[in-house]
Amino acid sequence: MDTRTQRIEVHVPVTSSGVLPVDLLHEATGLPKQRIKLAMNKGAAWLTRGRKTQRLRRVKRALLQGDEVHLYYDATVLNEVPPEPVLLEDAGGYSVWDKPCGLLSQGSKWGDHCTLVRWAEQHLEPQRTSFTVHRLDRATRGLILVAHSRTVAAALAALFSQRKITKRYRATVVGDFSAQPNPLRVDQAIDGRAAVSEFSFLAYQPDSDTSLVDVGIETGRKHQIRRHLASLGHPIVGDRLYGEGRAGGEDLQLTAWLLAFHCPVRDKPVEYRLPGIAY
Repeated sequence: MDTRTQRIEVHVPVTSSGVLPVDLLHEATGLPKQRIKLAMNKGAAWLTRGRKTQRLRRVKRALLQGDEVHLYYDATVLNEVPPEPVLLEDAGGYSVWDKPCGLLSQGSKWGDHCTLVRWAEQHLEPQRTSFTVHRLDRATRGLILVAHSRTVAAALAALFSQRKITKRYRATVVGDFSAQPNPLRVDQAIDGRAAVSEFSFLAYQPDSDTSLVDVGIETGRKHQIRRHLASLGHPIVGDRLYGEGRAGGEDLQLTAWLLAFHCPVRDKPVEYRLPGIAY
């Protein structure tokens, strides 16, 4: 088998206490111990103890009889190199980042080393545990918050769920958007759930037949902005799912440029804007 594309999934019961996960997984898979250690560091190993399952990173963690160790080894995933985000502010209880296109908001069972949360855990000083609060599509660039305590994570998540955080986006779309009402409110369900977006025309570029629009959303359905714009006949430039973007072509031209909310850490209004955006 080509080790560059090797894919292994195993679930190994622990029959005696004190065994180390690297030894157990080496015996179960035949993978070199160094590759197992690397996979564990990148979030591909899990431990089930009782009713709780969580990522297993510590190579010397002693296991207990009755545990079960899981390995989701995908060489393609593990060999991915995450694009680097930019830290815009460290507020202690949370941090604000410029997430580049290609970086994930959330990992999978196959690993989390290409996620913003894992990057924050490994690069912030002082180092802190990090928690996902909200998400951006992998292809979308822009502002994203990472919490560093369960209390702050819950407070920020509540603000998002209660729609008390203002979010604005910029999108470059195909065609002349100036013929649309300005602003244009789209109330169109997505996957059977209410979804509302508002689009404001900013500029038209005749040479490329593209328009720049500003976007506000009242809901946060999957691919909401992309799907609403495509339904209007103005897909986002570079959109490979709902437009004419192609692999290896231009990145998705969608950017989350503003977040504004009442800060639960400082107890005051805050506003974050992405550098380099003309307002």
